[in-house]
Amino acid sequence: MAFSCSHFSSSCFKSNGSPPSVSDSKLPTNLHTSIRLPLTRSLFPLTIRAQNPNRTSGTLILSAGGNDNLPPPNDGGGNGGGGGDDEDDYEEAEFGPIMKFEEVMKEAEARGATLPNDMLEAAKSVGIRRLLLLRYLDLQGSVWPLGMLMRSCSMLRDRMLADPSFLFKVGTEIVIDSCCATFAEVQKRGKDFWAEFELYAADLLVGIVVDIALVGMLAPYARIGKPSVKSGFFASMARACNSLPSSVFEAERPGCKFSVQQRIGTYFYKGVLYGTVGFVCGIVGQGIANLIMTAKRSVKKSEEDVPVPPLVKSAALWGVFLAVSSNTRYQVINGLERVVEASPLAKNIPPIAMAFTVGVRFANNIYGGMQFVDWARLSGVQ
Repeated sequence: MAFSCSHFSSSCFKSNGSPPSVSDSKLPTNLHTSIRLPLTRSLFPLTIRAQNPNRTSGTLILSAGGNDNLPPPNDGGGNGGGGGDDEDDYEEAEFGPIMKFEEVMKEAEARGATLPNDMLEAAKSVGIRRLLLLRYLDLQGSVWPLGMLMRSCSMLRDRMLADPSFLFKVGTEIVIDSCCATFAEVQKRGKDFWAEFELYAADLLVGIVVDIALVGMLAPYARIGKPSVKSGFFASMARACNSLPSSVFEAERPGCKFSVQQRIGTYFYKGVLYGTVGFVCGIVGQGIANLIMTAKRSVKKSEEDVPVPPLVKSAALWGVFLAVSSNTRYQVINGLERVVEASPLAKNIPPIAMAFTVGVRFANNIYGGMQFVDWARLSGVQ
């Protein structure tokens, strides 16, 4: 099969439409407005409450996953009136005080930076935690192209703010997958490797695109802006999908809980996304390979030529494989990475978490490659 079997290894890409902006108008005292902003530690949803002395001005919610069904902040009356203060104290101790709009602008101007519109609106309404603002300012001031991408690509920005190791995980996946693909191609093609280099290059290019897309699908991301209030079937479906965690094993934090039903729903929702990406990339990758094979055979035929793989059947195999096998394996990998990253040892010695990421993704790549070969043979594609 021309589309390299080692390109099965994929994590995820979670489609993220542009979040609605927060209104400049003052919040009514009885309205709780949810504003999604970045985390400072990977994979952990977080709720931060920014309130006036009457404790009714609004709520600033930071979430790496997304749960739009959070309870409103307690107004000091009824049951559990003291829980909010404890959470406020905890969040301020870990993430710093909430900076008002004037403080945010002063800090940004001191760095010579311009904040994106959604962050400006959040700063105007309820403010931004100091540590979160500093993280964005540091990242947008990075060397090219990271700094430019942080300022212009909200999808990358939101994932980097939620998980600073996101690019490391993407890079690890690409390097491991590309190395395994190259080794497999050289072994499979032997002396014909350079003669069939175009097929290898097509496989490698499509594999890199798949790796980037699929790592992002399960990555936690910061959501900035309040949920849409539009009505209708598609709007309701979008809100339901946005309320799901980024991955099945995403961690919970105070004020941001995920039900068992939501976690199960995430598995099937991500399976649909994985399957779609697998089918589309299978069409593109196998299509390129088939065109090259057909063009070469129109010039020179050989008795050793293998049959041109069926395009749609090959793409369907990739879709099913990613939806079932890759989805399951990478959900587990994300859960294991979260456990390791949350451990005291990894927090004190960050390279431990990085080494674990490299090891577990390498083992997964090898296992997934062998599994795909079995699937391809059973399906008759190879």
